[in-house]
Amino acid sequence: MSLISAKDLSLTRSETLFAGLDLSVSKGDRLGLVAANGRGKSSLLRILAGEEDATSGTVVRARGLVAALAPQDPPEHLLPLSFYDAVRDALAAEVAETESWRVDILLDDLSVPEELRGRAVGELSGGWQRTMLLARAAVVEPDLLLLDEPTNHLDIGRIGALERFLASLPRDCAVIAASHDRAFLDDTSTRTLFLRPAESEDFSLPYSRALEALEERDAARDRQFRNDMRKVKALRQQAAKLKNIGINSGSDLLVVKTKQLSERADKLEESARPAHHEVTSGAIRLTNSGTHAKALLAIGDTAITTPDGRLLFRTGKLWIGNGDRIALLGANGTGKTRMVDRVRSALAGEDPDIRGAASLKLGYSDQALSQLAAFATPWDAVKRSDKLTDHQARAQLAVAGIDIDAQNAPLARLSGGQRARLAMLLLRLSRPNFYLLDEPTNHLDIDGQTMLEGELIEHGAACLLVSHDRTFVSSVATRVWVISGRRLIEVDDPAPVFERLIAE
Repeated sequence: MSLISAKDLSLTRSETLFAGLDLSVSKGDRLGLVAANGRGKSSLLRILAGEEDATSGTVVRARGLVAALAPQDPPEHLLPLSFYDAVRDALAAEVAETESWRVDILLDDLSVPEELRGRAVGELSGGWQRTMLLARAAVVEPDLLLLDEPTNHLDIGRIGALERFLASLPRDCAVIAASHDRAFLDDTSTRTLFLRPAESEDFSLPYSRALEALEERDAARDRQFRNDMRKVKALRQQAAKLKNIGINSGSDLLVVKTKQLSERADKLEESARPAHHEVTSGAIRLTNSGTHAKALLAIGDTAITTPDGRLLFRTGKLWIGNGDRIALLGANGTGKTRMVDRVRSALAGEDPDIRGAASLKLGYSDQALSQLAAFATPWDAVKRSDKLTDHQARAQLAVAGIDIDAQNAPLARLSGGQRARLAMLLLRLSRPNFYLLDEPTNHLDIDGQTMLEGELIEHGAACLLVSHDRTFVSSVATRVWVISGRRLIEVDDPAPVFERLIAE
């Protein structure tokens, strides 16, 4: 039975985000929604939730349908509320009065610690805010659960908890998740919708298999388009020859045949359609300034501690060589970000236990993109980061997906994807040979993630990175460090580590 269906749906802002979209969602569907940054995924979810109107088309909902949306960020009015009260606020007043036990059970199911339930939403980390928004959507017991980037800011353990929660939902509850997390989509979806400006594609397959099917279909359409255009060219050439012969001979029959060939060519050309080629949200380009040092970073057996001095783990003696791409893995709270902070501090000053080579040049980006806070606008960021001419600066920003209208606008107006691409551009302009990256794929769409993977691999720059993105880590890392039992150990394969962290 169809819970919700869309017919010939379109949405136009400054450009057409999607058009001619037909979509039907049935009980129990698990649909992954995939598109580049800024291509309408969040808007489509709001349209399906009844919070926004499409430009044209119709949406038909089953009688009594309860649809609930977990957006990317909490609305302002929730920030002063406690975690518990923000979830309870989603219930109708009469229900909250008599059935607030629903909140307690749900927060237990989501493994929310008691000490967090009384904390103000505005004081929570991005990951716990995401969990709160999920709980608000789920507490109303929806028939259709709509999730907008649900894994952003979640560590691998919390992603595992989210996957288990979705698997435990009532059998009839349908889920649509807009996500850039490829492993999450593979684990949780049975359908994949690739949202496009025209001819969106829907496959009854999880993401990776659906992507293969999409690429095969696009390749077949490209071949068909090339064949059709060759036929069009041949028909026009034949028509031109017959026209000349007809004119010279005065044959009415040849004139008629010429017209028929031209009409066939016109009709074929009109019906021929090239395959869709995704326009990137902005290129990511990195560099490696190079170094002759074999060991860029040497770490003695040092303690990584909390700000108040509590031991998180000891490192043992470690080194990072030229070209090493090291992923640092561990459960939430074990000290991954503290390790990154310690390395960064050591490279900025004196540290007896962590030393960088004299030729090391650091490129740093944290998960909050705090390095952008020093700049008023994208233009300011690029001009202050490198000696570029005005033309070069504008060209660099445009290539990174920041158009002319946004280049002098306040940074706060940029989307998450634009901010992430700007941060990567500033990294490139700093010309590092060692990258220190904390959750670099946050806010990047799948196209951006694969570009970042390719750039790190192609240029061979050394890096130490923390990431919850299992696909990204598996693609990029040449070495894997794991925080386990208050020690830092090196393992050959991240897959068993992911499996353990997901299950915790």
